[in-house]
Amino acid sequence: MASPNPNKSDETSYVQMSAAAVDSRGTDASLVGSHCQYSYCNQLDFLPFRCQSCNKTFCLEHRTEDSHECTNPGAWAARRREQELARPSLGQGKPMRDPVGRKKVCADDSCSAVIGTPLAPGVPCPGCNRDYCLKHRLREEHDCSSKTPIGARAAGAAQAAAVAEGARSALERFRLWGQAKKQQAKMSLASTSSKPKVAQMVAVNNLKKTAKGDAKIAPEKRIYLYVEAEAATARAKIPKGEFFYSQDWVVGKMLDAAARSLQVPNVNNQSSSEEDKLRVFHVEGGRLLDFNEKLGDVLQSGNTVVLLRGVGPPPDLIEA
Repeated sequence: MASPNPNKSDETSYVQMSAAAVDSRGTDASLVGSHCQYSYCNQLDFLPFRCQSCNKTFCLEHRTEDSHECTNPGAWAARRREQELARPSLGQGKPMRDPVGRKKVCADDSCSAVIGTPLAPGVPCPGCNRDYCLKHRLREEHDCSSKTPIGARAAGAAQAAAVAEGARSALERFRLWGQAKKQQAKMSLASTSSKPKVAQMVAVNNLKKTAKGDAKIAPEKRIYLYVEAEAATARAKIPKGEFFYSQDWVVGKMLDAAARSLQVPNVNNQSSSEEDKLRVFHVEGGRLLDFNEKLGDVLQSGNTVVLLRGVGPPPDLIEA
């Protein structure tokens, strides 16, 4: 016989009685249980129910107020309602917060505008942790770079500035490196352009003989490339190689395959920081390739691509 959970006495007008509670009522020690007090039932129930309105004992079938025609219906519900009303509310005794905020003056040194009002709310700056009016909300308007953030240590601000300066110098170094690579590519193209097309085809054919790749790629879909890993950023056990990929692949898939071939650590799918991500630099095109670009649209057989780390996303790495 299934019975409701006795722990839910606050949710029902009846509560299930335990065997010890029944025995403590002074009944015959040889009997365990109690007779239903509904006049038409009188059934012996070993785990009876007590009505919380009339305090009488009933069997499972007559445990509700309606089923046993309770003499004091609704008493339990009234007591529970009074208890709910007497319970203090959640925010009772606590001051209400001002939805707008306290009035203050704009943090810009040359401004005296009052902010923190419904008509002039303050705009917090995430850089220096100060509140400004609408006119001085932009960083360049309140000279944010020259101010030490509120709550930040001076050493921390100096360290952040040093990191930013290092990132700028790294970008400039890769910019110069890319310009040198592009110049080499132009010289190579100029030297091969004077040769017959047959010689160029021979060079590509030689690349096809030495290139490695997935044998499942159909020969007519293959694109043959020279792949390098720039030593200053992408530490590789194999610095360069000759590989072929499918023209239908995107740059991101080709990058994963090239990183495995050159044994370059690749955490592009694990880190959101640009300092950790690998990027593909197209030497002949003089630019970084986007991960979603199709190989057949941006590359051709005989091109050179270089794996770089920490150079940031496209657009162009070097100027045209």
